[in-house]
Amino acid sequence: MNANIPQPSMGILNINGSEDKFRLVRYAPSEEIGLFVKHYWIVSWDLTGQEPYWQDVIPNPCVNLVIQKNHTGIYGAAKYKYSKLLEGKGSVFGVKFKPGGFYPFIKKSVSELASQPLDISNVFDVETLAVEDAILSQDDAGSMVELAESFIKPKLPEKDETVALINRIIDRIVDEKEITKVDDICASFAINKRQLQRIFDQYVGISPKWVIKLYRLQNAAETIDHDRNYDRLKLSADLCYHDQSHFIKDFKAIIGKTPDAYAKQ
Repeated sequence: MNANIPQPSMGILNINGSEDKFRLVRYAPSEEIGLFVKHYWIVSWDLTGQEPYWQDVIPNPCVNLVIQKNHTGIYGAAKYKYSKLLEGKGSVFGVKFKPGGFYPFIKKSVSELASQPLDISNVFDVETLAVEDAILSQDDAGSMVELAESFIKPKLPEKDETVALINRIIDRIVDEKEITKVDDICASFAINKRQLQRIFDQYVGISPKWVIKLYRLQNAAETIDHDRNYDRLKLSADLCYHDQSHFIKDFKAIIGKTPDAYAKQ
């Protein structure tokens, strides 16, 4: 296991301003598990004697298995920005499944996870408190990853081609900013719109329309993070918004403030 995989912000807002607050590393899964898992992630912080810190995150269309003292669970994809309070000293270990990659483990619509996280003991042959103690007590990341793989591997489902299709679709959304409507995806992949929406509800938990919007606004926030004197007109055009007011409205709906307010924070 190693952390030598790309380290984009992946939705972490104001990442340049948070470098001294916490450390985030990501680790690639083994090949077999990699059919379903995007990566493992570990966040650690030591704010002893400092003010607590709120970190804002734009969600990705992924299910996450989160191991944190008293907060362990399997969480579905969210639609809006959420904030995490970091205080004192601590760490969190996570398993980020590929978009659609968790559905084969439960064979139930993952949209149900939006309102209530799932206890890991309902999916894997482990006890929640035992997993917390075992993984969070490790001194090195490699051991954490090995322990996680040891309870994931026995429960690996059969390869699911729908998961592969979903990830090809989302890769296209990420790579081609010209994709702004669900109809664009349907035309590109020769898939019925209703069928596509049903697949995303079942496997991803959010609609393809929301996936497009999340990635466009994530790109916008990353651009502003790296250039506080950004050109609003150029940015909205680069993201294929033909109406600046529409761009500002979407940005505020997801991020919680206008682009200019976000740049000034």
